[in-house]
Amino acid sequence: MNQNSKTIFGHPAGLFVLFFTEMWERFSYYGMRAILFLYLTKGVSEGALGLPEDQGGAIMGLYMASVYLLTLPGGWIADNILGQKKSIWYGAITIMLGHLVLAIPGSKEIFFAGLSLVAIGTGLLKANISSVVGELYPEGGARRDAAFSIFYLGINLGAFLGMFIVGYLGEKVGWHYGFGAAAFAMLFGVINFRFNKKYIADIGNAPAEKSPLTYVYVVIGLLLLTAFLLIFGVLDSVGLANIMKYIISGITIGYFAYIGFFDKSLSLIERKRVGVLFILFVGISIFWSGFEQASTTLTIFADRHTDRHFFGWELPASWMQNANSFFILLFSAPVGALWIILNKKNLNPTLPVKFGLGLIQMGLGFFVMYLAAKRVLDGSLAGMGWLAATYLLHTLGELFASPVGLSAYTKLAPKKYYSQLMGLWFVGASLGNLIAGLFAGNFNEENVEQMPDLFHQVFLIGVGFGLLLIVCYKPIKNWMGGVK
Repeated sequence: MNQNSKTIFGHPAGLFVLFFTEMWERFSYYGMRAILFLYLTKGVSEGALGLPEDQGGAIMGLYMASVYLLTLPGGWIADNILGQKKSIWYGAITIMLGHLVLAIPGSKEIFFAGLSLVAIGTGLLKANISSVVGELYPEGGARRDAAFSIFYLGINLGAFLGMFIVGYLGEKVGWHYGFGAAAFAMLFGVINFRFNKKYIADIGNAPAEKSPLTYVYVVIGLLLLTAFLLIFGVLDSVGLANIMKYIISGITIGYFAYIGFFDKSLSLIERKRVGVLFILFVGISIFWSGFEQASTTLTIFADRHTDRHFFGWELPASWMQNANSFFILLFSAPVGALWIILNKKNLNPTLPVKFGLGLIQMGLGFFVMYLAAKRVLDGSLAGMGWLAATYLLHTLGELFASPVGLSAYTKLAPKKYYSQLMGLWFVGASLGNLIAGLFAGNFNEENVEQMPDLFHQVFLIGVGFGLLLIVCYKPIKNWMGGVK
């Protein structure tokens, strides 16, 4: 029997190989990320680094931005050298090694080296594993959307377990025990992919021909990456983060402009589809700039301004982030089924409408935080329900925007730029994470009174762009050239 023909619950077995690989990778990523900002900003007496909020936020932003920014060269390496399968394999091993380095107590330089390894490995794995999920469903349609919802379930199952276990170990036992648990989880992901990748069959194999210039590009890229990592450990993190914000924006606009305007091998329909992908890029950047404040500003609010006592025991502040994963596990299957049901009845909302509704819900979550921040200005503590309500709205927004947008990229990207455009999708997350990290620098003990206004800004931007997408849904739908 052809391994690629084996199915589980009506889906290719390869989907579940990727499901568990991604689940363990997300366990390690979100588990470590849940305690990272706290480790950076808590005092040295508590075993942490004791950095001020602006530096900690900038480092968080740089790290999270690098994780997603490196998916772009990761996609290029897959397209031109390794193929998706080998890229996933080497990426998983590099991530595991990075977490092992983080688990070793040492200097800040060693710690940053571990963060860099995790970022490099994720750049190789993240975009390529999503690309392979899409290639398992060449027919496209609602079944592919359902597959990405299942895949998204694996992401959030891993995130839930990771934040629960790593968060507890990091805050209650010792920071480096938490980092070590992330490394151990990634080992399971490596083992799963090594012994079950046969079910992916010939999808994601290395390209048959490689241009000699390819290796020149790799050498140049490695030199640039090395230079960046050295700069990351030397320069002021806040200044570097602000510089990177403009560099990422400029590179992305230039990349989309080249593909959409200057590559004459693409048809007019393909170029218009690239235009839709750019609009989605802007939208997802705004979405993640709000959503990814879960590990920064919302964690600050949980740690300093929230009463977390539950039956006499104070919950770790990092556990509040798990509300998102819990709601994802609760609602992802119903939302995925909803799209299939509506599609059968020809009532399925268009892509811009779904995406716009996702942004609006993210913005409304920050309106809840605006109200919560108003309540703590007198020094009192807010109840955990405020953060729970925010995470509920953010989760529903995520389910409307992220898996739908990810699936759209697999449908609309020209084959020539398939993995590279998947990388650009994650660059949107990179930019959003960087902005979220910089935004967190405004949240220190001295300017508590500014919290409501800061949250209100995010509310206005999210709802405003969401409404714009909904109003302009017809021209955007026309540019998609019949793709649903």
